[in-house]
Amino acid sequence: MKGDITKIEADAIVNAANSYLSHGGGVAWAIVRRGGEAIQRESDQYVREHGPVPVGEVAVTGAGSLRAKYVIHAVGPRYGLEGEDKLHSAIRRSLEKAEELGLRSLALPAISTGIYGYPMEVCARVMASVLRSYKPKILEKVIVVLYDDMAYSTFEKVFTRELQESS
Repeated sequence: MKGDITKIEADAIVNAANSYLSHGGGVAWAIVRRGGEAIQRESDQYVREHGPVPVGEVAVTGAGSLRAKYVIHAVGPRYGLEGEDKLHSAIRRSLEKAEELGLRSLALPAISTGIYGYPMEVCARVMASVLRSYKPKILEKVIVVLYDDMAYSTFEKVFTRELQESS
């Protein structure tokens, strides 16, 4: 769907994060701005206790005043520096973490397409592949939330093509 991920009601919202969980720009900044500074404080505490989050992995905090229980911070790769396998991992680990937490719904942005520079089409293809192959036990609903018309039309085109090829 096209919209603002910070306004979505879901058990968890996925944040496109950096390894230090420093939420200074893009969707990360929007999540902290709307959800409150508690999200950044919990993120800072996580990094102090566990160290930086590896690329392709996730960390979890509360959701502050967002309409969610948790924020799953997924550290995506930087285009040209880290491969698609890390993008695949960040998306898959987000789904797995939602399952571990017993969640039924998850809102997912286009990870790594902002300042990390991944082409929207590549992210859409990787996400379609992960969603097609993932077999949830608890998770019932994954909402892919895209912030503008270009992102939405790219994902719609790629998802339509990828899902037709798999049937």
